[in-house]
Amino acid sequence: MTSQPSIDDAQYQDHILQGVSRTFALTIPQLPETLRRVIGNAYLLCRITDTIEDDSALTNEQTRQLSDMFAEVVCGNASAEEFAHQLYPLLSAHTIPAEHDLIKNTPAVIRVTHSFNPVQRRALERCVRIMAKGMADYQETESLDGLKDLPAMNEYCYYVAGVVGEMLTELFCDYSEEINRHKPALMKLSVSFGQGLQMTNILKDIWDDRKRGACWLPQDIFLKNGFDLRDLRPGISDEKFQAGLAELLAVAKGHLQNALTYTSMIPPKEKGIRKFCLWAIGMAILTLNKINQHRDFSEGAQVKISRRSVKATIVTTSLFASHDWILELLFRLTSRNLPLAGLHNEALPEIR
Repeated sequence: MTSQPSIDDAQYQDHILQGVSRTFALTIPQLPETLRRVIGNAYLLCRITDTIEDDSALTNEQTRQLSDMFAEVVCGNASAEEFAHQLYPLLSAHTIPAEHDLIKNTPAVIRVTHSFNPVQRRALERCVRIMAKGMADYQETESLDGLKDLPAMNEYCYYVAGVVGEMLTELFCDYSEEINRHKPALMKLSVSFGQGLQMTNILKDIWDDRKRGACWLPQDIFLKNGFDLRDLRPGISDEKFQAGLAELLAVAKGHLQNALTYTSMIPPKEKGIRKFCLWAIGMAILTLNKINQHRDFSEGAQVKISRRSVKATIVTTSLFASHDWILELLFRLTSRNLPLAGLHNEALPEIR
């Protein structure tokens, strides 16, 4: 059963989005009005799930229990107030103030969630359920040794981002019959789109993740190049490590090429959805370029793209959002210095 969220709940959602994500606070307003609220809400649900996984004060058992509970809250089978009451006092200073506020106000977010139509709600529920379980599974095996191999990295990226791509595609298809005609192809490409963005984050955050005892890089890629991830140290200039990094940059570039194919399948008249996708692709490519230029970087700030670059990406992609051939040319030009794209993982993770 759907109901209109109160003005206060809707305003809270708009307000807290600014606090927990500068990027999505920029991109979500580009979407058609009927999609803004549901995708803004979807982002907040994912952020709550992520907060449970990321807070170092929680034990694995607490993380698992709270993740499961939150999935039930989203589905309407558990109390949002009780969830907030349990999690909020456990949060550490590691979790930013805006996320503390978000957890405290989970009931307001959930009231908005429960106002959506059945198709939208199913998409959100499925995403949170898969993400919560998958992230809790991986957190239990978190270490500095890295993941076993590239397929394990693919699976991790699916739980964190690929499933979000599928959810967004469901929402786009529900919004537009024209988009819905391409649903099977879009659903497959959406997993690759999510993986490209997540791999960019993993490569950018190598050192921040290591500080908290995690490494999401695949051992097999580095061992093949003669480097053991257990020997990884900040500022390392080991050519073998950098060779492994180059391979992952190539894989990420290939996924972002798929992301552009995905975007080109959105009707040109849907400029808002295209911009939402293109801004994410553009910023990811610029980040990969910075990592490629500074393969010996030792902290995330060294490969963070400038505000000027962000503005240039926004202006350029907005100008040419409806022109596929220009977008393809821009992609080729901006990614030309990255290692040659050759997807090592043609078989995308089939997790349902």
